[in-house]
Amino acid sequence: MNINGQHFHTIWAEAGNYNIIRVIDQQKLPFEFNIKTLKTFSDAKEAISKMTVRGAPLIGVTAAYGIFLALLNYQNDKPLPVYLKEMCDDMKTTRPTAVNLAYAVDIIYRHLKNETDVKRMTNRAFNKAEELKHLEIDYCNAIGEHGLPLIEQIARQKPGKPVNILTHCNAGWLASIDWGTALAPVYKAHLNGIPVHVWVDETRPRNQGSRLTAFELQQQGVPFTVIPDNTGGHLMQHGKVDMVLVGSDRTTRTGDVCNKIGTYLKALAAFDNGVPFYVALPSSSIDFSIANGLTEIPIEERNFEEVQFIEGKGGKVQVTPDDCPIANYGFDVTPARLVAGLITERGICEATEKEISNLFPNEKRRLH
Repeated sequence: MNINGQHFHTIWAEAGNYNIIRVIDQQKLPFEFNIKTLKTFSDAKEAISKMTVRGAPLIGVTAAYGIFLALLNYQNDKPLPVYLKEMCDDMKTTRPTAVNLAYAVDIIYRHLKNETDVKRMTNRAFNKAEELKHLEIDYCNAIGEHGLPLIEQIARQKPGKPVNILTHCNAGWLASIDWGTALAPVYKAHLNGIPVHVWVDETRPRNQGSRLTAFELQQQGVPFTVIPDNTGGHLMQHGKVDMVLVGSDRTTRTGDVCNKIGTYLKALAAFDNGVPFYVALPSSSIDFSIANGLTEIPIEERNFEEVQFIEGKGGKVQVTPDDCPIANYGFDVTPARLVAGLITERGICEATEKEISNLFPNEKRRLH
């Protein structure tokens, strides 16, 4: 997708010097467009933990490049297999909720664990990270193609009027590598001349909606309106939302969806008002090892300062009293019964174990 008319991915190896990995610094958007350099394992890990990069698919790919950077800086202070295992285990602790991180690191580890030469291992790590990156791009492109008919169908029912889509957090190309997950069908519709309008939840406390989703929609020329997080239900009651389209950080094999905090409340409002609630996700976000999202998915609790302060163009402003107790849960779980369908790279299915299994009959990861 584009920034100021120039095509970008969210992460890439420097042309002519693959030892340097570049990322768009999402902490600075939308007020500054900065490119940050990752040269070490610690750089990659910090970029994930501090949300310089964020979004489940992008986190996974960044972690893969991080293992490559760890091998690039191997110092022979411990056996190579031990070092590889330690780096992989360490990277997997960075952010616990999004399954893409562990998925990507496990693929890298399985691909490298029997290699004995550090140079060959390093080259293979880079090539696999690149492969994972382009796989995620392909997945998101396919999600867009499969989700497009849903928007087309609504458009046919209201000719000449825009299809109003509500989204939460940021599940666009900034959260992925290109296209995005929840926004991929929106971009496809826009490119096909279908009038669309996106209601953008601000998504407190880090405002990924008002800062990131608004930024990328604006850059692509897609009509949108930023709304406070608690406005979605009101809009649905008054017929101003045709569908809800969100992403996922981890979805169980039974269809429970873990996503940014506040998603569950949108699903409840959608269910009460007969508005279809769809989740767009690549298979790398499906955790086939677990069945119950409420009990088996670890919910990240983030720093209280994200709630105590709000960050904008002029810097940070405190919005709570001093010494105020604060709870900052990063995610919630939407039960499968509230989900109209899962939009994946293989097509759309019901959020049930049977339908997910039919779409992905081989539950083991397919990229080795």
